[in-house]
Amino acid sequence: MQLPDNSMYATESGLVIPVVTRGGLESGKTGQSAGASRIAGVSPQHTPAQRLWFGKVSNEPGFRSVPHHHGEAETGGYVLSGRARIYFGEKFEDYIDMAEGDWVFVPPWMPHVECNLDRNNPLTWMTTRTPDNIVVNLDDVPDEKLRDWTERP
Repeated sequence: MQLPDNSMYATESGLVIPVVTRGGLESGKTGQSAGASRIAGVSPQHTPAQRLWFGKVSNEPGFRSVPHHHGEAETGGYVLSGRARIYFGEKFEDYIDMAEGDWVFVPPWMPHVECNLDRNNPLTWMTTRTPDNIVVNLDDVPDEKLRDWTERP
């Protein structure tokens, strides 16, 4: 069986090998939003990846991101730890809640706000996007405009 040419991923020595980003050496040189911290484990910025961004997103206790979208990127997320909420809709009037072990797909161009429902513990997501971690920050909205946000336990 003839495999496609993947020489574009070759090292300087000409070998095509898996590329490991060691824990603690992830790249912070990636799109960011106030209220959320993103680090890349696999990205075009620091690995040979061309069509994939895979990283960790964290929200501190009680914090939320500013409204944003991810342009053309399809986004997949997994709640690694914590309790999450994503606001969406024309005026962010709708939301979905997630718990540890839940998966989410966010379509391209969808404005949303990522929130940590827990006022005492951090929220950690594992997130992947194609082709890259595109982050387009939008004008913020006051907490009071996000239904049920200020009243959460």
